[in-house]
Amino acid sequence: MNAPQPALWIDIPALRAVSRCADELGVSAYVVGGYVRDCFLGRRTGHDLDVVVLGDAEPLARAASKALGGSKVSVFKSYGTAHTKTPVGELEFVSARKESYRSESRNPTVEPGTLKDDQLRRDFTINALAIGLHAAEKGHLLDPFEGVQDMEKRLLRTPLSAEETFSDDPLRMLRAARFAAQLNFDLAPDVVDALSSQAERIKIITGERVHEELNKLLKAPQPSIGLAHLYTSGLLAHFLPEVAALAGVDEVEGHLHKDNFWHTLEVVDNVARVSDHLWLRWAALLHDIGKPVTKRFVRGTGWTFHNHEFVGGKMAKKVFERLRMPLNEKMALVVKMVQMSSRPIAVVSDDATDSAVRRLLFEAGEDIDLLMQLCEADITTKNPNKKKRYLENFQRVRSKLVEVEEKDRMRNWQPPVDGAQLMDWFALTPGPEIGLLKNAIREAILDGEIENTFEAARVFAYRKAVEIGLTPATPL
Repeated sequence: MNAPQPALWIDIPALRAVSRCADELGVSAYVVGGYVRDCFLGRRTGHDLDVVVLGDAEPLARAASKALGGSKVSVFKSYGTAHTKTPVGELEFVSARKESYRSESRNPTVEPGTLKDDQLRRDFTINALAIGLHAAEKGHLLDPFEGVQDMEKRLLRTPLSAEETFSDDPLRMLRAARFAAQLNFDLAPDVVDALSSQAERIKIITGERVHEELNKLLKAPQPSIGLAHLYTSGLLAHFLPEVAALAGVDEVEGHLHKDNFWHTLEVVDNVARVSDHLWLRWAALLHDIGKPVTKRFVRGTGWTFHNHEFVGGKMAKKVFERLRMPLNEKMALVVKMVQMSSRPIAVVSDDATDSAVRRLLFEAGEDIDLLMQLCEADITTKNPNKKKRYLENFQRVRSKLVEVEEKDRMRNWQPPVDGAQLMDWFALTPGPEIGLLKNAIREAILDGEIENTFEAARVFAYRKAVEIGLTPATPL
C-alpha cells in the first residue's frame, strides 16, 4: 500500500487549526479513526474528525472551535468528550481513556488513560491508527496493532480479542458487517466466530442504533457482503427475522422453490448498481418478506405465494415501527414499493389494455421510475436467454408507460373535477354522494370510458348523478 505523505495527513484547515491550538495550549493531540484510515485507502470521504487528547479535551475543543468559526461546543464530562460543528466539518474531541463495561449496557465506565489505552478500545485495528498533531509528534503515525498491514491484507481485525470487543459493545458487530461491505474487506476468523458467539448481545442495542448501521450498510457498493455476514452469524434473525426467514428451500413431490434470501441479496445488489436511493434499497431488502407466511404447495400447480406483496407491505410497516425508523413518507414509499413490486409484469403482454397501464401510472405516480428499477433488479435468473427475455418485457412496459403518459397525463394525476364543484352542481353537502361521484369519475377515466378532461368529467358527472337520483342545481 502506498502510504500518504505525512504532510498530507494534516494538510486540511481543521487539522492545521487543531495542531496550532494544541501547540499553543501545550497538549498532546492525535487525529484517529476513520479520517486516518481513509487517507491510507484513498477514500478521503469527508473532514469530520476524531481527536484524542492526553488530558482534558475540553480546552482544545473550545480553542479549535473558535479558530474555525464553529458553533457552540457540546461537552459530555462523564465521557470526557466535546463536540463542535465548524464550517469545515464536525470535530469530536475525547480525552484518552480506558473503558469498562457492564453486561446489560453498551455505555462504558471511563477513566483517564494513555494513547495506547484509547487505541485498544477502538473497534478495529484499521480504526486504531493515530497521527500526532502537536509539535513533538506532528505527522507521526502510531500503529500499535498493525492496522496498516491489515489494510494491505484487506482484513478486519480487532485490537482486543473479538469476543471481548463485541461483548463490550455489540453494535461493533453491525459495524463489522458494514465495513466489510463498504470496504470489501474480509473478516478475520476470530471475528467471524465472535459474531456468532456474541449474537445474542445485540438485544441490548436500541432499534435506532441498529437501523442507523443498517442504513450505512445498505449504502455500500455491495450490501450483500455485510448482509451475508449478518445472516450466517445468526445476528440478522435478532433484528430482521422477516428477512432471515426467507432462507431455505422446501421440496414437495419434486417441486422446489428458489431460496428467497439469497435471491433478495442479489436484488439489493442489483438496485445498488443503478441507484443510490436508500429507501429503494430498503424496499429491495423487504420486497419478498411476505413469501414465507403466504407459501403454499398446490398439487398440479406447485408453490404459490398469493398476496405476498400485500402481506409484505404490512410487515414492512412493522419493521419500521420495531426499528424506530421514520414513520413518514419514507416508510410509505417502502411499503408502496413492496406492495406494487409485481404490478408492472401485469402489463407486459401485447394485449395489455391501456386501462391497466393507466392504473399502474395512477397508483405509482411519481414513484413509477423507482418501481421499474426495483422490478428490473428482481430479475436474478442465471439463464441468459430468460434474462434477455425478461428485460425485453420490461422495456416493453416502459414503452407502454411512456405512450399512455403522453396521451393521458396520468402521473400524479388528480381527477379534473373536485368535491366543491360537485356540491355546487348538485346542491349537495359533504356526504357519501360526493365520494360516489368522485370515484365514478376516477374509474371512468382510468377505464378509458371518458377522456381525462374537465368537460368530459362534467358531462359524465351529470349523467351519473341522474342515475343515482340526484337533481342538478344548475343546468349542464
